[in-house]
Amino acid sequence: MSSQKHLIAPSILAADFADLKKDIQMVNESEADWFHIDIMDGVFVPNISFGFPVMQAIAKHAQKPLDVHLMIVDPDRYLKVCKDSGAEIITVHYEACTHLHRTIAAIKELGCKAGVALNPHTPVSLLKDIIQDIDLVCLMSVNPGFGGQKFIERTYDKIKELRALAVENNTDLLIEIDGGVGTSNAGQLLAAGADVLVAGSFVFSSENPIETVKTLKAVDPSLKYV
Repeated sequence: MSSQKHLIAPSILAADFADLKKDIQMVNESEADWFHIDIMDGVFVPNISFGFPVMQAIAKHAQKPLDVHLMIVDPDRYLKVCKDSGAEIITVHYEACTHLHRTIAAIKELGCKAGVALNPHTPVSLLKDIIQDIDLVCLMSVNPGFGGQKFIERTYDKIKELRALAVENNTDLLIEIDGGVGTSNAGQLLAAGADVLVAGSFVFSSENPIETVKTLKAVDPSLKYV
C-alpha cells in the first residue's frame, strides 16, 4: 500500500445542485483532498449528471484538485474540454475505450493524471498490460450511474488483487474506491490496499459534512470499525 495517508474525494454528484457553491465551499473548508466529479451521458450509464459548463463553474470556486470520472462512451472526444474545464485527474472506463493505451497517452499529453475505472464485473487482470502507464485505478464498488447504492462485498478481493499487480508493475499507482463508502467499511478498504475513498451521499447527506470528512480522513486501517 502507498505510504501516504489515504485521500478523501467527496462526490459532487451527491451535492445540493440548488446550492452548489455552498457545498463546494464546504469541501474547500474540510479535510477532503479532491473533488470527485462524475460526468454521465445517459448512454454508458443509465443516468445523466451534468456537463462541462457545470464543471467549469465548480472549478472556478474549487481550491482542491478535480478528480474527473468520465462515465461516457467515446471519452476521447471530450478529453481536451475536460482538461480545459479544470480536470487534474481524468479517469475513463476500461469498458468504454476501444484503444485504451491511446486514450491514456492522450490524457497524459494534456498534462493530466490518467486513471482507468473498472465496473464491478470487470476483472482486475485485464489491466496487466496497461497498469504501468496509469496513475490511478478506480474500482467501482457499486454499478455506475446512481448514488446511494449498496456496497459490493467482492470489492475487497479486487483491491487485494490490484494491489498485488501494482506492487509488481507500478508501485506509485493509487487505488480509488467509488460507491457505498462510509465509516463502516473504510478501514477494511484501506487495509485491503485502497488509497482514495470516494464518498457521496455519506458525506453530503450527513448532519455535519465537514465532521464526516474528518472522520473518514482519520480512519485507521489497523482498527476495526462497525
